[in-house]
Amino acid sequence: MPAFEFKGPEGRAPSRLRTAVGRRRLGGAETGFLMAVASMTSVQLGLALAVPLFGQLGALGTAGLRLACGGLLLLLLIRPRLCYFTRRDLLACGVLGAASAGMMLFFMLAVARLPLGTASALEFLGPLAVSLFGPSGGRRLWAGLAALGVVLLTEPWRGGVDAVGLVCALAAAGCWAGYILLTQGVGDRVTGLSGLAVSMPVAGLLGTLIAAPSLWGHLTWQAVGIMLVLAVVSPVLPFVLEFLALRRLTTAAFGTLMSLEPAIALLIGLLVLGQTPGLVSAAGVLFVVIAGAGATRTGARTPDEPAAVDAPAPRSCAAETP
Repeated sequence: MPAFEFKGPEGRAPSRLRTAVGRRRLGGAETGFLMAVASMTSVQLGLALAVPLFGQLGALGTAGLRLACGGLLLLLLIRPRLCYFTRRDLLACGVLGAASAGMMLFFMLAVARLPLGTASALEFLGPLAVSLFGPSGGRRLWAGLAALGVVLLTEPWRGGVDAVGLVCALAAAGCWAGYILLTQGVGDRVTGLSGLAVSMPVAGLLGTLIAAPSLWGHLTWQAVGIMLVLAVVSPVLPFVLEFLALRRLTTAAFGTLMSLEPAIALLIGLLVLGQTPGLVSAAGVLFVVIAGAGATRTGARTPDEPAAVDAPAPRSCAAETP
C-alpha cells in the first residue's frame, strides 16, 4: 500500500508539517557545529601524521595517495548506484571532486613550505570569502572578527613568508570556497552520501594522475598500508562530516565556522609536531573561537531552504531495466 501523503491546495505539504519534517532531517546549528569541529580536528591530525611521508613520497605524492585511498574506501563502503543520478548530478559530483583534489593538493604543497598554522590560516580565506557573501549582516560581524584572528595567526608584519607556499595556500583557499558551495549543492540534490562517494573517487583519480611522477619508484606496500589508515582519518571522515554539516548549516555559517581550523592546526602542531604558538597567535585563536561560536547561533538552515528533503525523487534503477 502506498504511503499516504497529506498535501495542501497547491500540492505541497502544509508549512507546519514541512517545518517538522525539515527539523528532523536537518537537525540544528549545534549539531552542524560539532560535526564541523570534528571534521577540522580529523583533517589536521591526519595531516600531521602524514608529514613524515613527505621525505619518501613528496608533498604531491602524499596528497595524491591519500586522495586515491580515500576515494577507494568511500566507493567500497557506500557503493553508489549511478542510475539514481541525473547527468547534472554527475557533472556536479565531478566538479566537486576536482575542487576537493585541488584543495588537498595545493594545501599539501603549502604545508611543505609553510608552518601548519600559517598555511591553515591562509587557506581559511576561502571559507571567509564565502561567509562575507552571506545574506545576513550579522554574519559579517563574525567574519570580520575571524579575519582579525587570521591576521594575528599569520603575523604578516614579520615578513619572510615563502612566496610559492603563499600562492599554494591561496589556491587551496579558492578550492575550499568552491568545495563548500559545491558540497551543499550536491548534498541537497543527492540522497545520503552517494554524492560524496562519486566525487571522492574523481578526486582520487585526479590526484593520482597529478602525483604519479612523485610516486614513481618511491611507492611501497608499507606506505600504501599507512596511507589507507590515514585516509580514514583524512579525508574520508572529514568529508563525510562536512557533507552532513552542510545539510544543517548555511554556507555562510559553515564558512565562518571554518575559522576554527587555524586554531585547531596550532593545537595539533603543538601536540604532534612540537610547534609552540606565541601570545599573538594565542590571541588569534581566541578571536576565531568567538567567531565560530557566534556563527553557530545564527547559522542553522531553515526548513524552507532548498535541501534534500525537497529535492526531486531519485530515478528508479528498476524502471530503466528492459
